[in-house]
Amino acid sequence: MRSSKERADPAQAGRSACLADIGVHAHSLAAFVSGLTLESVAADLTTFVPGRRLDDNAHVLMRYKGGARGVLVASQVSPGNLNNLSLRVYGTRAGLEWRGEEPELLRFTPLGQPMQTIVRGGPGTTTDAARVSRMPAAHPEGYVEGFANLYRDAAHLIRARRSGLSPDPAIAAAVPNVQDGLDGLRFIEAAVNSSQAGGVWQSV
Repeated sequence: MRSSKERADPAQAGRSACLADIGVHAHSLAAFVSGLTLESVAADLTTFVPGRRLDDNAHVLMRYKGGARGVLVASQVSPGNLNNLSLRVYGTRAGLEWRGEEPELLRFTPLGQPMQTIVRGGPGTTTDAARVSRMPAAHPEGYVEGFANLYRDAAHLIRARRSGLSPDPAIAAAVPNVQDGLDGLRFIEAAVNSSQAGGVWQSV
């Protein structure tokens, strides 16, 4: 793991610190959950801490193919926020909200109806969600287990390829691939270019 000094060093971190270190995770999460493709961004990247050479705060407007819009906020200068990775998705029929600091809960609100709280592993759990749930409902699970699931699924893909077999499609869809990594890099590059140009829209 890189130190905070290394993360702020352009020679080691590249063109961004905050956005490349934490913002890209929110970008990837939004793409994975929504299935949408990011089309363009307008960004404002700021360095608030004197002496830092890269951004420590990012505000990014996002346009997706098909007309959806998004807002991404990432900050390394927000006292009181520890690892508050969160996602909100609003559509014509319902809204979803998930917070990394409360990873057991998913808030689901059908349009015109009361909000429902779905507990990981509890009633309403889908087959895909149950496959990656390692503990009974209400037994805290999250960050470490997520890596265990990722490694298990990556091993499945490797075994399938070595054996000349087709991998389970659900597993293949859940494991990040080279394209996902490239999409993240393109997002960072477009956001940095946008910010340096005064926040103008940049294609991803």
